[in-house]
Amino acid sequence: MSYTKRQKAILLLSDGTIFHGKSIGISGTTFGEVCFNTGMTGYQEIFTDPSYFGQIMVATNPHIGNYGVNDKEVESDSIKISGLVCKNFSFNYSRPDAAGSLEDYFVKQNLICISDVDTRALVSYIRDHGAMNAVICTDGTSIEDLKLQLTKVPDMKGLELASKVSTKEPYFFGNENATYKISALDLGIKTNILRNLASRDCYIKVFPYNATFKNLAEFHPDGYFLSNGPGDPDPLLGAIEVAKEIIQNNKPLFGICLGHQIIALANGIPTYKMFNGHRGINHPVKNLVTGKGEITSQNHGFAVNKEALENHPDLEITHLHLNDATVAGMRMKSKNCFSVQYHPEASPGPHDSSYLFDQFMENIKSGK
Repeated sequence: MSYTKRQKAILLLSDGTIFHGKSIGISGTTFGEVCFNTGMTGYQEIFTDPSYFGQIMVATNPHIGNYGVNDKEVESDSIKISGLVCKNFSFNYSRPDAAGSLEDYFVKQNLICISDVDTRALVSYIRDHGAMNAVICTDGTSIEDLKLQLTKVPDMKGLELASKVSTKEPYFFGNENATYKISALDLGIKTNILRNLASRDCYIKVFPYNATFKNLAEFHPDGYFLSNGPGDPDPLLGAIEVAKEIIQNNKPLFGICLGHQIIALANGIPTYKMFNGHRGINHPVKNLVTGKGEITSQNHGFAVNKEALENHPDLEITHLHLNDATVAGMRMKSKNCFSVQYHPEASPGPHDSSYLFDQFMENIKSGK
């Protein structure tokens, strides 16, 4: 790939629809499932969120890059999205504590970006036709060649991606003298989850996606955590087995996003691919236990089957998404286990749901 600037570029959807724009940064092609995020801020956190691996991100906020990048505002060690589609790209940034421009950040990490796209029309199209595979091309490859290449890109349904973003070796996070120890299964874990646990007097050992229950238990943890991550939960048979064993041993267990889906599958509750998914920082959720509403950060393209969950004798729905009544949270009646579909560790906010980490700590304390 060679460095280029403001070349003509296209976004080609798998159904043949084309959107035109201009290239930002490097030249080339990139493939992935196209999706959109409605957040007005937090683009760097979105780009580095492992849950977005394999996806081309459409930003609905028309201004991207205006506050540059900051080394502290990352959720992993690198950009995880496959590509970016935006309306107005800001080459200049105005935040005093920015470490550099978003353009330079993209060039260093080889991210392909297309700007000057009618993102309102694109998002409207995706809403009507559903999430689908797409390609961003900034190097002039013919439409015929792109269409052929696009047919070879696997669908997100059935696709296992946790192995692409999980740590290869276990590592520690937090103060080793902390009161509590947590074994976390990394399916694509966000750094701010670890920060939230560490700030609650926890020392965390993070394990690869394919670690066994025995591996996690050897740390002698006070609680277990199943992380967020990309792709379809169904192929993650090892993680499902880990969840089953944690539940059978009645150890404190908390799952977020993909971890939530894994806990459902461990209980025989199926999951399904959503038409569009939920991605943004303003999603309304109702806590059915307290009756309170929460504004939440969400990023998922799969969900738990609500009817099956309602008919399960040992599971109950604790949270509902108010836009479409999908399952946003659940807990087990007879076990020390609960999970949510959204992201209580949201950074930047909203922080309405940060109490869930406190709830996890209460479960750990009561289980000791």
